[in-house]
Amino acid sequence: MSDGFVSFDDARKRVVEALKGTDIPVDRLYLVRNMYGKVRISVSDRIEGDEAARESLQNLALRISNAAGAHGHSPDHTGVLFVPDGLLKKLDDRCEAITEVNGAYWAERLAVGGNWWTVGAPRPEGRAQRWTLYSVKGGVGRSTTAAVLTWHLARRGERVLVVDLDLESPGLSSAMLGEGEKPDFGVVDWFVEDLVGQGERVVENMTAIPAWARGFEGEAIIAPAHGCDPGEYLAKLGRVYMDGKDDPWAKRLDRLLRNLETRFDPTVVLIESRSGLHHTAAAAITDIGAEALLFASDSESSWTDYDILFRHWRDRDLAAKIRDRLWIVSALTPPDDEYWYLERFRERAWDLFGKHLYDEVPSPAVPGGEEVFFDLRDEGAPHDPLRIYWERAFAAGATLDRFEKAAVDLAYGAFLPCFDVLIGGSRGAR
Repeated sequence: MSDGFVSFDDARKRVVEALKGTDIPVDRLYLVRNMYGKVRISVSDRIEGDEAARESLQNLALRISNAAGAHGHSPDHTGVLFVPDGLLKKLDDRCEAITEVNGAYWAERLAVGGNWWTVGAPRPEGRAQRWTLYSVKGGVGRSTTAAVLTWHLARRGERVLVVDLDLESPGLSSAMLGEGEKPDFGVVDWFVEDLVGQGERVVENMTAIPAWARGFEGEAIIAPAHGCDPGEYLAKLGRVYMDGKDDPWAKRLDRLLRNLETRFDPTVVLIESRSGLHHTAAAAITDIGAEALLFASDSESSWTDYDILFRHWRDRDLAAKIRDRLWIVSALTPPDDEYWYLERFRERAWDLFGKHLYDEVPSPAVPGGEEVFFDLRDEGAPHDPLRIYWERAFAAGATLDRFEKAAVDLAYGAFLPCFDVLIGGSRGAR
C-alpha cells in the first residue's frame, strides 16, 4: 500500500531489511515483538551507562520504528529496553537468530506459554519414549487412540504413563478411569500449585492405576486433567499456562514430565495435546523431545491448517529438526472406501511434507548426500499414513472398560502393529 500501512505480516521483514548492514553495538540484541504486535529492542542493562552504545541503539530503534510503521514503538515510549541479565536470559529459550543481521535475535512475547518458533533436542537414548497425540481439528479420535494404545501397550508389557494435556476438553480421563478411580489432583492442579511452590505436594496424588489394567504384564499410570473433584476448574484453567518465576511454560511442562517419569519409570509416555494451532499445543510437539502422531481427516480445512504449521517450520529453517519426529495418521479411514480414500490422503500428505519439510533433491540425487526426500509410495515415510478405521463402537464414546476386542481389531488392527514398530525404533514397512 502507498499510505504507509505496514501489516503484521510485513513488519518483521521490513525491520530485518532495515537492519541489514548495520553495526550492532552489543553482543546480543533482541528484537521483541510484544503482545500488541509492537517491536522494541531489549539489551543487557550492563551497557546502560555506555553513552556511545545508547546513542547507537536509539538510532537503531528509530530505524526499526520507521520500518515497522504502526508496529514500531510508540512515540511516547523508548524503543530500547535495558533489562537485567537474569530476565534477558529467559528470552534465549524462545528466540531465533536473525541470520541476515549478526548478533540480532527475534523473540515473540505471547500471552500464553509455549511457542512454535523453536525445536528442542530429541530425547536421549535410554529415556522413556514420549509420544504426543495432536491434531489441528478436534473430533478425530485422539482420546480414544490414547486409551487403546495404553490398553495395548500395557498388555504387551510396557509401563505406560498417560498425561492428559487437552485441558480445555478433558475427555481422556473419563474414558480411562472409572467411578471412584480418579486421584485427588490432576494436571491443572499441578500447574497452578507449582506457581506458588506447591507442585511437589500435588504430584504425589495426581495419578491413578485403572482397574482394567490390573493383572496386565505391564502397567498403566494415568495423570488426568483434573482430580475426583474438579473444584474451581475454570479459575484454575485461566492460570494454567502462565510462565513460572524461573521457567517458561514449556520448561514447566518438561519438569512435570520428568518428575512423573522419575517416580514411575515408564517405558512409554503418551501425551494427549490440545488440538489446533494454539501456542499451548506447541510445547507438546516441539519442546519436550517427543515424537508426534499428527491426526488428520481428508478434509480441506485439515490440510489447510497443517499447511500453515508446516510452512511456518519451513520458513523458520526448522524442517530438519522436526520432520523425523512426525507421523501422519489417517484417523477416520472409511472401511467401505478404503483404497481411494487412502490414495487421496497419501497424495495430500506427500504434497504437505514434500513442499515444506522434505529436501528438494536434484535428479538424479547425489549419492551419499544428506538430503531427506521420499517418493509418494515410500513405505514408512513420515507422510505414509498410519491407518485407523472409523468404527461405530468408538463413535459412541465408549469407556475403555467397555471396549470390545472385536471393535479394537476392526478400528486399530492396522495401526497397532505399526506403532509397535515405531516404538521399536525403526521406520519399518507399513
